[in-house]
Amino acid sequence: MDRKQIRKQKKKKRIRRFLLIVVILFLALVGFGAYLVFQTYQAASDSYDDLGREKSDLRDKAVSIGDDPVSILLMGVEDYSTGGEHGRSDTLMVATFNPKDKKLNLLSIPRDTMVELVGKGTQDKITHAFAYGGKKMTIETVEQFLDIPIDYYAAVNFDAFKNVIDILGGITVDVPFDFTQNSDDRVAEKLQFHEGKMELNGRYALAYARMRKQDPRGDIGRNERQQEVVKAIIKKATSLGTITKVDDLAKEMGNNVETNMKISEGLAFYKEYSDFGVSNIEKLTLETYPETIDGLSYQIAEEESLEEVKATLKEHLELDTLKASNEDNKETASE
Repeated sequence: MDRKQIRKQKKKKRIRRFLLIVVILFLALVGFGAYLVFQTYQAASDSYDDLGREKSDLRDKAVSIGDDPVSILLMGVEDYSTGGEHGRSDTLMVATFNPKDKKLNLLSIPRDTMVELVGKGTQDKITHAFAYGGKKMTIETVEQFLDIPIDYYAAVNFDAFKNVIDILGGITVDVPFDFTQNSDDRVAEKLQFHEGKMELNGRYALAYARMRKQDPRGDIGRNERQQEVVKAIIKKATSLGTITKVDDLAKEMGNNVETNMKISEGLAFYKEYSDFGVSNIEKLTLETYPETIDGLSYQIAEEESLEEVKATLKEHLELDTLKASNEDNKETASE
């Protein structure tokens, strides 16, 4: 056998070996991918609750993730003191996603904001909507307050918030000033925060996001810290190292998170925004001012700021464009 034939045989062996490695890797990835899908499906099955809403009443038809701009209401629920019954929405955030610009608009609503509670017909703090009517009343109250449809929601209790951050290995924040804050547990330990970069575990992150009495900017400062924590979680969750923690994250989601996002929608959402990063987040601010009414403290939304926020969210959801399109269709049909 000459050298040329020997080289050809060696080349064929290398190709076969390479193809074998590729096949093994492919099978491993397919198997792991199937495992991820199964785990996500199990979590979604445990946490899914559509609240009897096929779509928002403010939508003519249901939206499709990947094709349409959508909104998500994030509810951080304080229910540890009531055994899960009649808790309060300690944190309310509205996120809008648009597949065209791949951006996320993130708005925090101060918990003491005075609004009309839908279904109750009274003016009250928006945090009380959850106590009176749970997730459904909270969603409908936010819809009326911002004049936008809420397509999806996710309700997360304090345990889930802390556990997810611990599973991710903690987050990094930039503490604006020194302060102390009670932990949320029965011990109510005074947790110390120091100005500058800090690594926070779940317990500290929750205290950092909840503190407001020592913040000179009150709810505005608190909202900004909450948005900072969300960005830090997204940054950690989208890192490569997180893929090995999906099992624990899926279990946590099934145990302590409720949502109306189906597994198929969740996978479509992941596919559409798989390259999403913190640079895609645009933070919005709702300006409010304090007012005492009948001895109770409220935050009153500044009218100009509220209208500006509404306009920004509507534009990102392309609601004005959709409305104009529907009106054109109606005119065409009547001709």
